[in-house]
Amino acid sequence: MEKLVYLLRETTETPGDALRDRLLSAAGTLRASGAVEIAINVADEAVAAGKAVTIGRLDPPIRAMVSFWMDNSDDSDALESALRGVVAAIAGYLVVESVPMINTTRVAAPGERTPGVNMVTCINRLPALSREEFWRIWYQDHKRVAQETQSTFGYVRNTVVRPLTEGAPACDGIVEEMFPIDALVDPKVWYAAGSDDELRANLQRMMDSVQRFLDLGPLESHPMSHYGL
Repeated sequence: MEKLVYLLRETTETPGDALRDRLLSAAGTLRASGAVEIAINVADEAVAAGKAVTIGRLDPPIRAMVSFWMDNSDDSDALESALRGVVAAIAGYLVVESVPMINTTRVAAPGERTPGVNMVTCINRLPALSREEFWRIWYQDHKRVAQETQSTFGYVRNTVVRPLTEGAPACDGIVEEMFPIDALVDPKVWYAAGSDDELRANLQRMMDSVQRFLDLGPLESHPMSHYGL
């Protein structure tokens, strides 16, 4: 089995809830074409408060992410066609998934919205770093920092193996971090801080960590609602 991740771009004129409904409606077609363990992440109205923490440079912007597993990524044409019928543009990637933090506290029924917000972030390594050093810092050092300074209750790490669609932006990893919904408007919730001093310390520790291994220029980070199917 292989995991495929598709970043979906759509104009801002399309309401988030309408985009969500389109994607949920397409799930049956994806399943009929060989997809299993489908996850739909979309910037719907439930996470509208997250505009202040969104980092996006693409036009049209990333509005959703769909991931699933299938026997052979070579057979993805029908699934990609279904996704292209819903949004303006797609970028697909074959990834290796690891789950450093399993969500056990805010689990939703299939098709229902997972409580909280899923921050979907596309990362690139610093060009000066070897891939081996990038992976070591990301998998070991930064994982510890993230877990100790943030209020995350779920963490999925997708390491990109190769792009699947022509013109897909270069990307080394796609990270999913689940936060309480209040983290979108309260930095103390985001950084699990009980005081201003603790907030400053945790934020500084996080910034120091990301600057060790990430090229922040092409960074994309989008708050989304998560729907597991």
